[in-house]
Amino acid sequence: MKNNENKIVITVAVTGSIGDKSRHPALPVTPKEIAESAMEACSAGASVVHVHVRDPKTGEPSMGFELYQEVVERIRNVSDMVINLTTGAGARVVPDDSSPVGLSPETTWCSPQKRIEHVVRLNPELCSLDVGSMNFGQRVFANTIEHVEEMARLAKTAGVKPELEVFDMGHIEIGKNLLKNGLVESPPIFQLCLGVSWGIPATVKNMLVMKEALPPDAIWAGFGVGATSFPMVAQSALLGGNVRVGFEDNFYLSRNTPAKSNAQLVEKTVTILKSLDKEPASPQEAREILGLIQADL
Repeated sequence: MKNNENKIVITVAVTGSIGDKSRHPALPVTPKEIAESAMEACSAGASVVHVHVRDPKTGEPSMGFELYQEVVERIRNVSDMVINLTTGAGARVVPDDSSPVGLSPETTWCSPQKRIEHVVRLNPELCSLDVGSMNFGQRVFANTIEHVEEMARLAKTAGVKPELEVFDMGHIEIGKNLLKNGLVESPPIFQLCLGVSWGIPATVKNMLVMKEALPPDAIWAGFGVGATSFPMVAQSALLGGNVRVGFEDNFYLSRNTPAKSNAQLVEKTVTILKSLDKEPASPQEAREILGLIQADL
């Protein structure tokens, strides 16, 4: 079997649901910008792209199928990069005590079928699956067990491997329960998300504790947000995990130095990995490491 022991999968999360061009003028917003940023990051060493989409006119987070479709088609037309579509949109609950029902118009809560519709229709190799709920800034990121189980079921039926996003220790237990109930197949893929406000803090000890709590056969990656991004890259690689960087998590190359692009964040990540005698995995190697295809014999 091909030896990928020193190969690390770099995921680039090119744009998320937080911030806008006022925070960083190079933040990708349109499908063309998102796809081009992914391609630049791929050339720099990323093998997986984690995709959110935004309304091209307002820059606000969107669930528009046509936007996802355009991003996916643009990437597939020119690259073999692994595509990971988010299912996090549609889980925002924003309270408004002045409203008769107590919910702000910014609330995006919707059915699990709606949240995963684009995944089922576009059939990427990976999709994110946020398995737990948490306070997220001034809103609640709500993922009820029933909804999570239904999204896992729909992803499995579509043949899409879920990446289980865990922001705290209890979320890992929910992921294990999905495995126990046969809704996620082994080996599972976990993403350890550290440093998000009101989730588990991004520390060396916390990443180790989370890693030790995973199923023995788990494939995993870790990331930190903001100033913890690159320290968590090094920590994840040292613990045997894969890594994630990108404007969704961090706008800065170093203290007081904004990154010019997602590719620049990936380039620094590659430098860190090489200093640890690690190498970025190609898209094909990433598929083998993540269990998406059988490794070469």
